[in-house]
Amino acid sequence: MVLEKQKIVPAANNMKNFERLLQQPFKYLIILDSHLSVIKTMVEMGKQANKRIFIHADLIQGLKTDLAGAEFICQQIRPYGVISTRSTVLEVGKKRGLATVQRMFLLDSRSLETGYHLFEQVRPDMVELLPGIIPDLIREVSKKLPVPVIAGGLIRETDDVKTALDSGAAAVSTSKEQLWRKTINR
Repeated sequence: MVLEKQKIVPAANNMKNFERLLQQPFKYLIILDSHLSVIKTMVEMGKQANKRIFIHADLIQGLKTDLAGAEFICQQIRPYGVISTRSTVLEVGKKRGLATVQRMFLLDSRSLETGYHLFEQVRPDMVELLPGIIPDLIREVSKKLPVPVIAGGLIRETDDVKTALDSGAAAVSTSKEQLWRKTINR
């Protein structure tokens, strides 16, 4: 598995949180919101701290998530992995050797089917389900797709983490600092 059994994958949504995360024992980290002018520096800081950084390509301000933007991420920023809802970003990331995470929003049946179709097209390394608090859908997607599923979005309490993991999620992504430090007894 790409995350080496790390059950909580902390997500930083600003530089201050990211700097705090670099001091934590987690190997894998996610950068959510960022700006084109600082994302490369953040990834380099992570590498210096022996962290594997996933960046959410769709949330980089100043970067279009098209073919050129995807190539820029791979050639200039060079993170460990990329998270996106866009097939172009995921396909380029795979071709360039990045770990790829397809973000799937669970809005309705159509969005679920669209997510499955995108998965078949791209074959990412992992899928992140949002919101990550729907146990039945976590179970369904975990059984249907042959890759690890990450539950993310609206994870607010320790019980949300436990429920997601018990439902089949390989890990939980969260920007809630209080959950970064929780040990989940499994």
